Amino acid sequence: MRIALTLAWARSRPQSYFCRLASTRPQKDTANVVIIGGGALGTSVAYHLAKDGLKDVLLLEKTELTAGSTWHAAGLATYFNPGINLKKFHYDSLQLYSRLEAETGQNVGLHKPGSVRLATNQDRMDEFHYQMQRNNWHSNPQWLITPDEIHDLFPILNMDGIVGGLYNPADGHIDPYSLTQALATGARRHGAVIETNVAVTSTRRRPDGRWQIDTSRGSVTATHVVNAAGFWARDVGRMIDVDLPLVAIHHQYVITEPIAAVRELRRELAVIRDLDGSYYAREERGGLLIGPYEAEHKMKLQSDWVDSGVPPDFGKELFESDVDRISDNLTSAAYRIPAFGESGLAKIISGPITYSPDLLPMVGPLEGRKNYWVACGFSYGIIHAGGAGRYLARWILDGEPPYDLNETDPGRYGSWTNDAYTFAKTRESYGFNTVIVYPKEERWAGRPARISTAYELTKSRGGQFGFHAGWEQPNWFALAGDEAGYKPSFRRTNWFEPVGRESTLVRTKVGLIDLTPFGKIVVGGKDSARFLNRMFANRLPKTGMTNLSHMLTPRGRVYSEMTVSRLDKQNFYLVTGSTSERHDLRWLQDHVDPEEDVTISNVTEDYGCLGLAGPLSRDVLACVVDTSVSHADLPFLHHREVTIKGMKVRAIRISYTGELGYELHCASKDTGALYEALLNAGQEYGIGDFGTYAMTSLRLEKGFRAWGAEMTVDVTALEAGLDFFVKLNKTTDFIGKSALLEQKKAGLTKQLAFLKVDAKDVDPEGNEAIWHDNKVVGYTTSGSYGYQIGSSIAFAYLPPHLAEPGNEVHVELLGSRRAAEVVSFPVVQPEPLRSA
Repeated sequence: MRIALTLAWARSRPQSYFCRLASTRPQKDTANVVIIGGGALGTSVAYHLAKDGLKDVLLLEKTELTAGSTWHAAGLATYFNPGINLKKFHYDSLQLYSRLEAETGQNVGLHKPGSVRLATNQDRMDEFHYQMQRNNWHSNPQWLITPDEIHDLFPILNMDGIVGGLYNPADGHIDPYSLTQALATGARRHGAVIETNVAVTSTRRRPDGRWQIDTSRGSVTATHVVNAAGFWARDVGRMIDVDLPLVAIHHQYVITEPIAAVRELRRELAVIRDLDGSYYAREERGGLLIGPYEAEHKMKLQSDWVDSGVPPDFGKELFESDVDRISDNLTSAAYRIPAFGESGLAKIISGPITYSPDLLPMVGPLEGRKNYWVACGFSYGIIHAGGAGRYLARWILDGEPPYDLNETDPGRYGSWTNDAYTFAKTRESYGFNTVIVYPKEERWAGRPARISTAYELTKSRGGQFGFHAGWEQPNWFALAGDEAGYKPSFRRTNWFEPVGRESTLVRTKVGLIDLTPFGKIVVGGKDSARFLNRMFANRLPKTGMTNLSHMLTPRGRVYSEMTVSRLDKQNFYLVTGSTSERHDLRWLQDHVDPEEDVTISNVTEDYGCLGLAGPLSRDVLACVVDTSVSHADLPFLHHREVTIKGMKVRAIRISYTGELGYELHCASKDTGALYEALLNAGQEYGIGDFGTYAMTSLRLEKGFRAWGAEMTVDVTALEAGLDFFVKLNKTTDFIGKSALLEQKKAGLTKQLAFLKVDAKDVDPEGNEAIWHDNKVVGYTTSGSYGYQIGSSIAFAYLPPHLAEPGNEVHVELLGSRRAAEVVSFPVVQPEPLRSA
């Protein structure tokens, strides 16, 4: 192959050039928003803020626009994303890029030949069907195509072994340099100021709450700061004592000399993603651009930048290329595209791209740093830039996120995200770029990161763990005769029968679960009740009682769900989900009035929590406590402090399973001992362990909603059916109240419904498209198998006329539309109603 003959030349190719433009514009000394970083992300944020009418937007770039990762990016632009909410980034970006040239007069070099993801086996085709069911309720154009159709789109492809493809017809690629310049042109036209060759040297909060940004040419005072500094973002974050878990990796791609077989084609080749070969390929000036993702043990991290910072003069430099690392990928490409194997290489690019541990960007405000925002960690920065800029701009302007995007919330990381974890996870994420993405997937690098003191005990008892905001928490338990471990599948797999066993245990006897990952927040101070009454749509509980309360956004959307326990007149104990710990903490912190006497403390690490549930749970608890826990002494939604084997425990009569049960909150150090004490006491009652999978099945049967699924900022409290918990007659004007009153007058356009689904070997999990009369009419939010009722079940959002019980719709699962009946919920009454 000619490609082999060019490798020596490639290894010796100079990898650096850099040209800086002088800036003569005097720097502003005040601004509403200061954006640090002039790549595609920073200019997009500036463009959207200015276009949406915000005055005094200032962007600071230390060298010149596009320096960093932007200028050397391959520029792929696709509607595809394997997740859910990030599809909106892709959609908004491509919609913007398609009209940006007409708006600004700046050519952006957008090509839209389409793109195809290749499948060479049935598992990959299952993945494509899985992705279709999650995409069909979105606007992103996508469908499956045959091998013949693939060949028409990429005629120089070796079709051996290809069984199908996932096609995005409006995909392509764009010139990153031109795109950034167009965004900057648009930003300036709408009034933003862009300063180049201005290095930020420090950032700090002023006594008046605003931010002071010191630069190489003076200081700027701003209300908001946006860190969009790319691979400098970690250095910029350290200026405010925040260590963002980011690391630059070496991403390489090659560009061939012109290829006759390519130049002779009548139309531009579609972009190809050969997932088994782990590379992408697109046309580039009559030749091909091939971009590999090498295996995790081969890829290279620029870890020294984490310790010593990015070199001060680094801007448009590149790294030394290492084609040996990508030789396997190039060999695969030469097999699949024979013309590539016969070509010569014109360029090899090896440049830094910033990765976060889970591959997803960090977009939003930082907890504890009011009005400081981040837009960094974009491993796919070009396709995300337009959508991310719009998303962040609207959040800054509106005071709430425009839609649910919790997977990119910076608060998903914490002090547990150390460098060892970041490096291990980044290697894994990069190396897994093109692997099959399964439901309930577990990835193991960097784990465990956070564990309770019951971890070793539950592990020894067969715990099969899931990852929850860094915590290890049992998803299910493998007992003797069970196949342990994570067995990937798009269908029911090795966990299905054990989860049924655990569900039966909790319904008939008593089960124990480690709930330590719950976020736990204490709010106190003489103004705490007034503050929380403004934050929550529900009334505050009386001392000794607990209730379910929701924080809403100004538009009445569901920002958070928490249990609120009142300890005394001015102290409250709030419990939230593991993934919303810092998300909820930040919202509370940001809404405290400076004149209010309110203290907010994150005590998640200080307290463990166990869940004891089932009809015999009271009997077990009575065996170990020092006081009565009868129904009369500890009714539903009440709490009290008890002592168990010398350990102080706050027992809250509540259970997410919907069965008789308790949350038992104790000092973190006591969690393991408390778990063991309950197991010992419960032997005569048939106690056993259960995990989060069984809890999901049980809570769905009881009609319990989940934050992040049924409840997000995509829906209002009324659409989510939270009327019982939203007290519109409260005299306090809680956040979102006026919006809900207006919606109540106008009526709903969608509402939460419950489905029984005719599914034999695969169950809904959420985010599946729902069909009616051959049209997509809604989507599921979460689903499972209901072991008590013997049916697949799911929550879903539907138009009100279809949400009535008795209607039939169809849920898309792995390429087929399964009949589903809308039914009244709950399909199983919760214990407090059964015993009432």
